[in-house]
Amino acid sequence: MNKLVFIHNNRPVTDSLTVSEVFGKEHARVMRDIRDLGCSEEFRLGNFADSHYENLQGRKMPKIIMTEQGFTLLAMGYTGPRAMEFKEQYISEFHRMREELNSNKVVALDERKVRMELLKTALEHEERLDLVEDKIQLIEKKVDEQITLDHGEQREMQKAIARRVYELETDPAARRELFSQIHREIKDRWAVGSYRDVRRTELKEVIRYINAWIPKRVA
Repeated sequence: MNKLVFIHNNRPVTDSLTVSEVFGKEHARVMRDIRDLGCSEEFRLGNFADSHYENLQGRKMPKIIMTEQGFTLLAMGYTGPRAMEFKEQYISEFHRMREELNSNKVVALDERKVRMELLKTALEHEERLDLVEDKIQLIEKKVDEQITLDHGEQREMQKAIARRVYELETDPAARRELFSQIHREIKDRWAVGSYRDVRRTELKEVIRYINAWIPKRVA
């Protein structure tokens, strides 16, 4: 059996294949349960993602990756003593993985601070202090440009997307295509694998783009 929870795009997640193994359900049934949840399109896009795995014959088969919130919504429908035991295991594992992830972030930030201080100290001994400052600013800019959105900034972008889609379309069925289209265009325009990978320095630009976005079918 795979690990109950693993890291994907810097977030603790699980997947439909693991859930099916843990709860003793057919994978197709778990996939169907996810699709029949009836959650909003915004919640679905933020907490469920289509993926795949290779079966024993080497064929690519579909699966769904889900966040802790996505798993919680799905597991509400699974009842019984054994199901409760599995839910508790998942809750503990999600908590452990979050703690581990947060610990790694703190260590990374501390290491970055130490490197910057050492570099600054070394550069201060150079004769041309104006050149030293330029180098430090350039390094800091490069570091900042690599930082992606935190959870609150991701939510800010998702709310802007939802607000724009709901402004443009009243038909719930048509909104689904607009959500997919705007997410696809953001990924293509900023060359990222997911909206979560947008750099923090580009957030304002992306929000402006979303607020002025017109779907291709309307243009």
